[in-house]
Amino acid sequence: MTTPQLIAFDADDTLWPNQPHFDYAEEQLYALLTHYADADTLGRRFYEVWRQNMHLFGYGAKSFMLSMIETVIQLTNGRVTGNEIQQILDYGKRLLDFPIELLPHVEEVLAELKQRGVPLMLLTKGDLFDQESKLARSGLGDYFDHVEIVSEKNEATYRRLLMRYQVRPEDFVMIGNSLKSDVLPVAKLGARAVHVPYHATWIHEEVPADQLVGITFHRADSLKEALAYLP
Repeated sequence: MTTPQLIAFDADDTLWPNQPHFDYAEEQLYALLTHYADADTLGRRFYEVWRQNMHLFGYGAKSFMLSMIETVIQLTNGRVTGNEIQQILDYGKRLLDFPIELLPHVEEVLAELKQRGVPLMLLTKGDLFDQESKLARSGLGDYFDHVEIVSEKNEATYRRLLMRYQVRPEDFVMIGNSLKSDVLPVAKLGARAVHVPYHATWIHEEVPADQLVGITFHRADSLKEALAYLP
């Protein structure tokens, strides 16, 4: 393997936990709203509403709040109370300022790569303000030479970024927990992808096994193990 000219890291659930906070918020809201519908019904309807809203609201806590409110309004034919909507908003706000706790080996790995002199990029998708805030709260900002917050991580996005930074696909490495966002589009461009799975995965990021057939990528059980694929 040649030495990469640019190494990019995903943020949420790669550098710090994120999905568990959303899962907890959903559980609490479903318990609050159980007199309107059971948790399974709420969950299915909520995901459908959120999926339909993504092209308008994107990802993140604000999209979560708006879609949850819309779901409950639909399910109750407008009978949801103002107090219940306020509680949805309160849970959503907590998703915007929860303390950032780094996952194992994060600083160790970033410090090692920084010492090697390879340019590092934080490449994440979602709400600009939310993602910038998380990076600031993490204390990791000084490790990264570049920060890119995008609305979607697909082949077009990666191709555009490689052109902007004048990096060939074979000289680029993407490290992240999402097969859909951090692995498939990168591997399809001929770049290197290192998948570091996280125990909680958002349903929208799940990938059917047949889509991985013929796709070449590395898998590491931790960020520390990922160093083995970064000569």
